[in-house]
Amino acid sequence: MASSTSVRGTALLCLINAAQAIPFASKAQTTFSVATSEPPVVPHTDVTSHGPYTGTPTTTGALSTSVLASAIPHLPPPDDAYDYPADGKLHGDQPAPFTPSGGLGTNGSEPVYRVQSDFDYQSLALALYQEWIELDLFHWGLATFSDEEFEAYGIDAEDRFLIQHMANQEIGHATVITNMLGAQAPKQCTYNYPVSNVAEFIDFNQKLTRWGEAGVYGFLPHLNSGPAAQLLLQSITIEARQQLIFRQFGGNFPMPEWHTPGLPQSWAWTLLAPYISSCPADQTRLVWQNFPALHVLNQPNPARINGSDVWNETTGGYANTLSTADIPEDELCVNATGVGSNCEAAISNNRSIPLSYPGRQVFLEWDDPGKVVGPNNSYVTSASCGQPLFAAWVSQLNVTYTPLQNISLGDVNSAYTVQPNMSTWEGDPAVNGTMFLALTDLDLYVTPYNLSMLNPHVAALAVYQAG
Repeated sequence: MASSTSVRGTALLCLINAAQAIPFASKAQTTFSVATSEPPVVPHTDVTSHGPYTGTPTTTGALSTSVLASAIPHLPPPDDAYDYPADGKLHGDQPAPFTPSGGLGTNGSEPVYRVQSDFDYQSLALALYQEWIELDLFHWGLATFSDEEFEAYGIDAEDRFLIQHMANQEIGHATVITNMLGAQAPKQCTYNYPVSNVAEFIDFNQKLTRWGEAGVYGFLPHLNSGPAAQLLLQSITIEARQQLIFRQFGGNFPMPEWHTPGLPQSWAWTLLAPYISSCPADQTRLVWQNFPALHVLNQPNPARINGSDVWNETTGGYANTLSTADIPEDELCVNATGVGSNCEAAISNNRSIPLSYPGRQVFLEWDDPGKVVGPNNSYVTSASCGQPLFAAWVSQLNVTYTPLQNISLGDVNSAYTVQPNMSTWEGDPAVNGTMFLALTDLDLYVTPYNLSMLNPHVAALAVYQAG
């Protein structure tokens, strides 16, 4: 006789519905046989069109209503922020055995997995745009490059299956977020990628998954919906592992940093939007700002044996994706044989020559605001700051500023700065890994929880490959 099992709310993610506010678990106790039906995933297809958008936008600018102020005011911490004694003792009656007092969402109320504010909706919609591009990008790379091209970089059939598996993971992520958003959730779009070979494909992936990961870390603790944050957290932990895998495929040390930074939503949208070509006509629009692009002229190139000795070796754009176009074969680290110089795909590679280092001059150019970007060229880059004076290095737990030098403004905006020498903790260089660089007009003191306070002072933004 076939066994059966009592399952409360089995496979009910498919019932999460923003319009009806259906909770995650049903109130009824239901008995299913072991062979239960599977919940459906969000409708998706293989995108068949890639390349830049060439049409005329019918709408331009970010979604907006009445704007109450030019910026969020800076306020002191709440009056009770330091009241709790934090002495290891209990200071309130326990609501249940082995349960301390306090916490959010701990009163026994049934969780509802849906967005609860404009902030929630716009944040999760941004995350869904990110999941959709990852689903397409992983498939596109596997279809575009041959097995031989992958294997030349040490990425064999089992590694390629892992990329396919990561694409399948994005189906699940997109399904969860779509169900929490409801009928108006963003749909799949068409995309353009700044890559022409496997090395560039892998590098773009590790940068895109990093800003996808960091973008969610930035807003997750601010969501009004704790239940929605819980499900998104369980997706973004997979995104973090994907970023690590792509670093390994690119021959980089998998996780040189001790902490992963979080980004404001406008930063994540700025980095993502230029690679979305067109979306359906009725696509949900976003409220977030698009900053001008920052171009790192000597962006470190992980494809080189000496990745710091470079000039204009990117495919351009916000990601500053590495380019192998003009590198001699004997200077590509994938062809190197010595320990510390070879960068074939591996669990870990120690590179003898660092990609970047304290005291390195970093040469920069940046765009003026007013360029159309993103889906259907319907968003416009903007900046509300004055002349940029600082480079803000956003890495781990810190934002560290270095002054811009030799500033030139005009047809080409340019300057240079010097990579700072500081640590997050003793033995942990703060500037490391796949991180972020912004130009600002003020060295404003911000921390991971309020980094968005820097937005009114940002002139341009980029990914920086520090290690």
